[in-house]
Amino acid sequence: MIPLATLYYLLCYAWQRLPEPAVLQATEATPFHRPLELLTQMLLHATRRQLRTGLPLAFVNTEQEINELRGRIELAPTLGRGLLPQGRAVCSFDELSPNRPLHQVLAGTLAALATHPGLPLALRREVSQLRRRLPASVQPLAPAAPVFAGLRRQRLASAEAFLLHLCELIFETALPAPAEGSRGRFADFRRDERLMARLFEQAVRNFYRREQRQYRVFTETIAWQAEAPHAPDLALLPTMLTDTTLENPGRKIILDTKYYAAALRPRYDQQRLIAPHLYQLYAYLQNLRPAPGQALEGVLLYPATTAAVDLRYALGGHPVRVVTLDLHQPWPGIAASLLSLVA
Repeated sequence: MIPLATLYYLLCYAWQRLPEPAVLQATEATPFHRPLELLTQMLLHATRRQLRTGLPLAFVNTEQEINELRGRIELAPTLGRGLLPQGRAVCSFDELSPNRPLHQVLAGTLAALATHPGLPLALRREVSQLRRRLPASVQPLAPAAPVFAGLRRQRLASAEAFLLHLCELIFETALPAPAEGSRGRFADFRRDERLMARLFEQAVRNFYRREQRQYRVFTETIAWQAEAPHAPDLALLPTMLTDTTLENPGRKIILDTKYYAAALRPRYDQQRLIAPHLYQLYAYLQNLRPAPGQALEGVLLYPATTAAVDLRYALGGHPVRVVTLDLHQPWPGIAASLLSLVA
């Protein structure tokens, strides 16, 4: 499994947030043994930063029994409680408040972590202290998949989106699911290949967006160079979407990340490349039409776990490289390897 320090960098780049020295120093001062401890420390640091700048406010609809008219009178509860003779009424009105859904989920996540048996006692105390620093008006909301789905549809600022990513990953990998009652999942999500594949892909793409200026970096939908007697049949072809495309006027690189245990697999007592990965990249290169004078090439990038691999081919007239990235080396070495890959 990759070191937690490397995981921290991958999470920061995947969520478009530059790594912060304060978190790295905390990691070095108190070495973490599980990803949940790292995620909790990241959440503590991000929440403290947000509290220092002030939690963003939003207009929140409030319904309250008051002795003055404000907003709209809710007749049914007002009459039902016999409030008018007392000079009171139930009114609903909008007011600026930090009691937004994101802050409610943050409070709920902190409340769950404060009693989580998978965290050291000292870290749980830090969480409890920070939870008490949130405004009293923020009502905790238990993390749940539908809540995160709704928040993802909102246009959140960078710092808020980072908090959302942290809370969601903590929920997905460490907090009890509703059907599990009080039993936590305690999963070390570094073993979850699907989740790590998504993080690895996003981290590599965003690393190139931030750390170099030679290429434009994006994901690209490639159209099939295909014909059919019945035009509607073309819509049945699968979508070809690149993980990462790096492009400048003279060069275009299709970079596919694959988070697999090894770049080679045994077949008939020999090590072979993983056929579907190579077929996929080959299909991209054969169907893509680069601009005039633009060289087209492909890269398959794997994390190095068992053995380093660096293979070069010419497939269909295009250079192709199959290479591994050592995620166990310190981050400066990882960054240098990524940059040299497209130099």
